[in-house]
Amino acid sequence: MDADALVDAARGSLWVLVQMIAPVVLPALAMGLLVGLVQAATSISEATLSFVPKLVTVLIALLLFGALMMRVLIDFTLELHDRIPGLLQ
Repeated sequence: MDADALVDAARGSLWVLVQMIAPVVLPALAMGLLVGLVQAATSISEATLSFVPKLVTVLIALLLFGALMMRVLIDFTLELHDRIPGLLQ
């Protein structure tokens, strides 16, 4: 295995990681910001008020983007699997 193949696989895995995390983390981040603004404006400091909306947002994001995320992961795995014979030479 040469260094170029290793760097290419590492770069591909990091890109897959970004594609897997972004659809879940970005909506949760936006909801956390929104809930934080509402809590600051109303002076409510209830812990469950910040947790439950983010949890629901993450669950909805997983329902919406779960199939896409799985497809990205399967495609990357199949691509790595197809590279194996070339790496053994």
